[in-house]
Amino acid sequence: MRHLAALLLCCLPFAAPAQTCGNTAAGFEAWKAAFAPAAARAGVKQAGLNALAGARYSTATIAADRNQKSFRYSLEKFMELRGAPVIVARARKLKAQNARFYASVERIYGVPAGVLLAIHGMETAFGSFMGDTNLVSATATLAYDCRRPAFFTPHLIAALKLVDRGTITAATVGAKHGELGHTQFLPGNVLDYGRDGNGDGRLDMSNLADAMASTAWFLRQKGWKPGGGYQEGQVNFPVLNEWNAATVYQRAIAIMGARIDG
Repeated sequence: MRHLAALLLCCLPFAAPAQTCGNTAAGFEAWKAAFAPAAARAGVKQAGLNALAGARYSTATIAADRNQKSFRYSLEKFMELRGAPVIVARARKLKAQNARFYASVERIYGVPAGVLLAIHGMETAFGSFMGDTNLVSATATLAYDCRRPAFFTPHLIAALKLVDRGTITAATVGAKHGELGHTQFLPGNVLDYGRDGNGDGRLDMSNLADAMASTAWFLRQKGWKPGGGYQEGQVNFPVLNEWNAATVYQRAIAIMGARIDG
């Protein structure tokens, strides 16, 4: 869910630290020290605070944040670059192999397999690459960075709370913007919409059942209407904006989802 899902800005008690943002690594350590008391006031416990203290400025995260191109691509170019035919072919096989599971997810949450598998394929190539960047460092870097601190600060608080809960650790890796697991949930969305899909009593976004259930629950909570269409002009297409604000991404999900389910 690449840095575009709806946030918790109104829902997390948080007072901004006195330390200002920065656009380089200079000042990051001072910013962390100023941020820690505010994080504690927001409910972060010792394990989360320790993870914050150990966070490092992520130059890889900043490079990725400054080089986003999806908004500028045509639909045809975007789908070509994403490898849409390969995604659809692979997704159809996975759906057939796990028909009972995907039928169960749709029965519970109302979201068809095609949508979930299109997201899964585009986000991580069906789990083959879920990231290589320290999650706490990535979210801390983006909360400190001057470009979008209001967006990422709640996600940093959420990441630290997930450390407290044992859902992740200080060493957990994700994508460059702190996205986690098979479908790349940002930490705040893991906290709010994460579901135990396999019934083992714990939330693990690297577990496929948990990730699919969480993705379906997120979409349902954002307004997905079971049984409704999701192509452009249909009732569920606007919900795809909650997953990713790039129209080209939304259209690709809709097109590939229909081909997978067709």
